[in-house]
This record gives sequence, structure tokens and C-alpha cells, in this order.
Amino acid sequence: MGLKKRNKVSAEFSMSSLTDIIFLLLIFFMLTSNFVQIEPFELPQSDSKTVASTSVVVSITSDGVHKLNNQEVSPRAMEKILRQEVRTTDNRENVTVTIVSEVGTPFALIRNVMDIAARLKVKAIIATQPKS
Repeated sequence: MGLKKRNKVSAEFSMSSLTDIIFLLLIFFMLTSNFVQIEPFELPQSDSKTVASTSVVVSITSDGVHKLNNQEVSPRAMEKILRQEVRTTDNRENVTVTIVSEVGTPFALIRNVMDIAARLKVKAIIATQPKS
């Protein structure tokens, strides 16, 4: 009986496991990334090139309308709602409140939100656009 052993080496590379890994990475980054939603109005200009992560977005229009994560909030209830938002955040140590204010917004309104962030012991930054 002449049994021959076949030791043929296959030069093929299976791409199915690589595509699975890439797909899982894509899903991971989509679920863990923060989607920043900023109102489409004109922001103040700045030379700063600092980029910071965003946990909570507070939008203030020039006529005094406050929005927290795109939901309208009264200025009086801002601290209570912002405190709840900070408590429910996963990474409490790195919470950042991004203040998006329209050009012409009275600085007293911005300062009030910054004071609330200071009382809650979280970082507050003001969103700007680069100078042209």
C-alpha cells in the first residue's frame, strides 16, 4: 500500500479574522467617543489651539437662552441639573463643561456657568473658533 503523505504548505492568508477585529474596533470607538453637538452660531475668536475632551455642553445664546446637552434649561435650574449630569458621568475626575456662547452674549451669563462648574469642582472651558 503506497500511502503518500501530503505536506503541502498553503500560501493563503485568511482575512476574515482581521475584518472581525477591525469591525469590533470600529464599534468600540463609536460607542466610547463623545459626540459634540454645538449650536450653529458664531463663536468668539481666539488664538488658542487647545483641544479638550467634552463631557457636558452648555450653550448660551446672546438673548440668554441656556441649553444643557441641547435641552433648554432655565438659568436657575442650571446648577441642579448640571450637578446631576456630573454625578451620572462615568469618569468624575475628568469631567469638563464646555461653554458654547454666541458672540455678543453678556459675560455675566458665562461667568455664572463657570461659577457653577467651580462649585462642582469640575473643569470649565469656553469654546472658540480660530482667528481668520
